[in-house]
Amino acid sequence: MKNNINVAAKKQNGKKVKWLKRSVIKSVVFAGLLILSSCETDLDKINENPNDQASVDPKVLLTYVSKDAFQVNGDNMYASRMMIGTDGENTYQYMKWNDASFEVYTKGILNTVKMMQEAEKINNKNYSAIGKFYRAYYFFNLSLKFGSIPYTEAAKGESGITQPKYDSQETVMAGILSELKEANDLINSNDKIEGDIIYNGDASKWKKLINSFRLKILITMSKKTTLGSYNIATEFASIAANQPLMTSISDNGELKFADAADSRYTMFNNSGYGSSLYMADYFINFFKARQDPRLFTFAAQTTAAKEAGKPVTDFTGYNGGNPTSSYSDNAALITAKNISKVNDRFYKDPTNEPSSVLSYSELEFILAEAAARGWISGSAKTHYDNAIKASFSFYQTYVKNSGQYFSGFNVNQYLAAPLVVYNDADPLQSRLEKIMTQKYMTMFHQSQWTSYYDYLRTGYPNYPLQAGVSAPLRFRYPQAEYNYNSTNLKAALTAQYGGNDNINSKPWWLQ
Repeated sequence: MKNNINVAAKKQNGKKVKWLKRSVIKSVVFAGLLILSSCETDLDKINENPNDQASVDPKVLLTYVSKDAFQVNGDNMYASRMMIGTDGENTYQYMKWNDASFEVYTKGILNTVKMMQEAEKINNKNYSAIGKFYRAYYFFNLSLKFGSIPYTEAAKGESGITQPKYDSQETVMAGILSELKEANDLINSNDKIEGDIIYNGDASKWKKLINSFRLKILITMSKKTTLGSYNIATEFASIAANQPLMTSISDNGELKFADAADSRYTMFNNSGYGSSLYMADYFINFFKARQDPRLFTFAAQTTAAKEAGKPVTDFTGYNGGNPTSSYSDNAALITAKNISKVNDRFYKDPTNEPSSVLSYSELEFILAEAAARGWISGSAKTHYDNAIKASFSFYQTYVKNSGQYFSGFNVNQYLAAPLVVYNDADPLQSRLEKIMTQKYMTMFHQSQWTSYYDYLRTGYPNYPLQAGVSAPLRFRYPQAEYNYNSTNLKAALTAQYGGNDNINSKPWWLQ
C-alpha cells in the first residue's frame, strides 16, 4: 500500500518505475482528517464513477496535503546544531548524510496536482491558488535539497511523460515565483475553501502567506542578482510595498495539532525523545548568554540541577553536549548528570505549539535582512525587533503554563541588551549576524530546514564542525533515479556538477 494519488507508481521487485502514472484514490478517515492512499492493485476500482474516474473532492486533498507539508522535521535539529544523539552516530549530527528520497513527488506534488484538477471541475479558483502555493513549497524545498530537479515535466504521467527531464535550479525558482504570482491573482473571497486545517477557509490569510513566501524564496536567493526574468531585489521591493503580507502571529502559516488519532504533534510518543536525545551546547549557549527564557521551553534541566532543587528559570541548570564530539563522550555527560534533555513536553504533550512553514516572526526577519541589504527602505531595526517580539508572543501563547518560564520577563529590556540590540551603524556583516542569529534562535522544531539553508548562504550563525568535515551543501539524488531515469539524471549532473553527485557539490543558488 502506498500513500499515492494519481501517482506514477514505483514498481517494486525490479519492475520499472513509471513516473506519475494514473492511480486512484482510496480515502480512510482518521479522527476527522482524511488520509489518502492507493494500492496498485486497486486501479480503476476505488471511488469509481463511470463518468469521472478517480474523482475526489478537493477539500479532502487539501486536508491531506496540508497535514503532510506542515509536519515537524527532526533531522534538521541535528544538522543545525540544536540537538544531539547519545545512542549512536547520527548522520545529520556528524554531517555524513548521503542520498535522499523523491517521495514528495508521489506523496505531496501529485496530490496537489490532483486537487488543482478537481478544483477546475467545480470552477473553484481558491483551491487552484492554494495548489500553486503547495507546488511552490514542495519544488522550492526539493530544489534546495538536490539542485536541478524534474519540474516542467513533473506530474505529467497522464500525458505519457514517465521519465521527466530535469530543470535547472534557476528555472525551478523562477517558475515557482511565477506560480505564486498567479496564485496571488487567483485567490479571492468568493470561492469557498473547505477542508482547510491551516486557515479555516480564510482566503485573505492564504493571500498573505502566498506573498510572504514569495519574499522567502527571493531572500533565499540572496547570492544572486537575477532569477530568470526577475531582478531579485526589485521584485522583493515591489511585493513588500504592494502586496498583503503577514502582520501578526495570527497570520502564521502553521499547523495546529489536536489530541486525536493521526492529528497529534509529530514527535508525540517518540521513543528517542524520551531516551537518547539531548540538547546541543552550541544552541543552548546562545540563550544562556542572552538570559533568554525561551530556553526553558526547549530544554529540560540537567539531572544535577533538578536534584539540587534549582528553579526551572535558573540558567545554570542547563547544559548541552558538543555536537562535534563522539556520541560516547556526550553519553558520559549523562552519567555526570550534566546534560539537558529535550524538554519532555515535545514527546509527552500531544499538541504542543503549532508547526510553521513560514511564520510572521520569520517574515519580519526576512524584511530586516532585506532592509539591511538595501533592497527595501524602512528600518531594519524595526523589523528585527518585531520579529523577536513575535517569537516571544508565539511561545507565550502556545506553550502550556508559559508563565512559569516568562514570569518577570520584559521584551523591551531584552531588545536593549548588548548581545541583542540592533544598531544600524554597525557594519553590514555584524548586522546580518545579529539577524541570522536571532532568526536561528526561533527555529527549534520550526520551519523545516530553513535554519540550515540560512547558514549555508550567510555563514551565520557559525556552526561548529568536526576537524576535516565540511557542512554538506546538498543531498545525493535517490538511487531509484539512477535505476529508472538515468539519462535525464546524468545530463543534469553533468550540467550542474561536472557529473559528480556528492554532498559537497555546490548547487547554483550558493554560487
